[in-house]
Amino acid sequence: MSIRSLESEIGDDVPCSSLAVDSILRIGTAGVIWGLCTGPYDANKQGLASLARASFVAKCAGKFGFQCGLFAGVFSVTRCGIQRYRNKNDWVNALMAGAIAGAAVGAGTRSWKQVAGMSGLLSAFCAIAGDSISN
Repeated sequence: MSIRSLESEIGDDVPCSSLAVDSILRIGTAGVIWGLCTGPYDANKQGLASLARASFVAKCAGKFGFQCGLFAGVFSVTRCGIQRYRNKNDWVNALMAGAIAGAAVGAGTRSWKQVAGMSGLLSAFCAIAGDSISN
């Protein structure tokens, strides 16, 4: 049994909401870890110490965890929904889902230039990643 057939079997039986929760937990945890790694560096650059430093690092970890979890949740639900609607598992699903997830993450900035840039960048990245995984 190849990985591709295993992925299609799992994807057909598992609800989109379960895939979203799995993605949020995995990618959100990676975001928290990233925040815990970059937070101390940024705190040093700002000259923070003791309680202010700990608070800053915790805020960084939470912020990165939330943003990564948000992207992962929106991307996985959208990709799964598009895949089920089109009855195809190809790069187009990842492209559209990446654009929507990028717009959702970029919308927090309230700058249309950043929304468009984030949407375009993430849709291209997700399409390339989705195509390389499916081939």
